[in-house]
Amino acid sequence: MGDSTRTRSKEPDKTTADSTAALELDRSFRGPLVAYFLKRVKNRNEAEDLTQEVFVRLLNHPDKNNGQTIQGYVFTIAANLLRDRAKSVTAAQHRKNQSLDLIDEKDAVAANLVEDRNPERVLVGRQAIQGVLDALAELGERTRDIFILARLEKVQHREIAAMYGISVSAVEKMMMKAMAHLGARFLLP
Repeated sequence: MGDSTRTRSKEPDKTTADSTAALELDRSFRGPLVAYFLKRVKNRNEAEDLTQEVFVRLLNHPDKNNGQTIQGYVFTIAANLLRDRAKSVTAAQHRKNQSLDLIDEKDAVAANLVEDRNPERVLVGRQAIQGVLDALAELGERTRDIFILARLEKVQHREIAAMYGISVSAVEKMMMKAMAHLGARFLLP
């Protein structure tokens, strides 16, 4: 009986630590993750499910850098989850659409889509994207990350401030700095 008492006394400590870690992860990343997924899947319930799956994967495979790279790790898990989801959806659709009639129709639609995309349009698009990436690379890492979270991921300024441990005013100043830089790069001749 003495051995089982010792075992029991150790288990609640681990459970409490796991629970505390899970609550901290939830507090820090739930909002940004839901916004990240919602922007991509356009369904609140599915975004919540994917966010929960990120937490499950994170708790099953913790960050090995003692939390120093946790933000990147969390969003890498999120991106991998989306990739896995896209693969499973594509595979399910492929299995569902095996009719020869549908295959012929899909080929006709695909031919029309390809004709609308010409090499000049592709080149202009690639150059525009590269220009934006170059301009973003000129920003400081923190400013760039804050800009991407706010403008592309639609994370609110107060959530970004909480993530970085800075004031909302500091987030707004970094946003203005990034916008001014991009404006100077693309709006002026």
